[in-house]
Amino acid sequence: MKKGKLRDYHGPIFWNYGCLPQTWEDPNIEHPVVKCFGDDDPVDVVEIGSKALATGVVAKVKVLGVLAMIDDGELDWKVVAINSEDEMASKLNDIDDVEKEMPGVVSGIREWFRWYKTPDDKPLNAFGFDEECLPKAKALEVIEETHGHWKALKDGKTDKGKLWLN
Repeated sequence: MKKGKLRDYHGPIFWNYGCLPQTWEDPNIEHPVVKCFGDDDPVDVVEIGSKALATGVVAKVKVLGVLAMIDDGELDWKVVAINSEDEMASKLNDIDDVEKEMPGVVSGIREWFRWYKTPDDKPLNAFGFDEECLPKAKALEVIEETHGHWKALKDGKTDKGKLWLN
């Protein structure tokens, strides 16, 4: 559900899609480079392993990189990762390894997210940082920063907006 409506993705998704718990893309903070505010959600994870995971599974992942998607003017980070138990995990340590071992996967992810809302007559999504998938080090910075935003939210140190917190 998003904004009270069922999220129906058109066409197949060729990876597992989830989020990182205890992260939050704060809609009150503008990113200094991308010049967009957070999308008020946890950080999304695109898990590129060889097996489909069941809905609701919590899996340990190895972070590889991150895309800065801009969706309707909001920053919506997409962390690229692989299940730590996947047979390819030992070969993938950073986003450059993904291009080497699994050519086309990163561009496929980028293009799917660019176009996925157009069947609903919404515009194409854009990407910051010249559409580059940033390396693991930057992804870890994003995770640390958004974890800090989540902690501030939980501690009542930032405006929760319409979010319900328990």
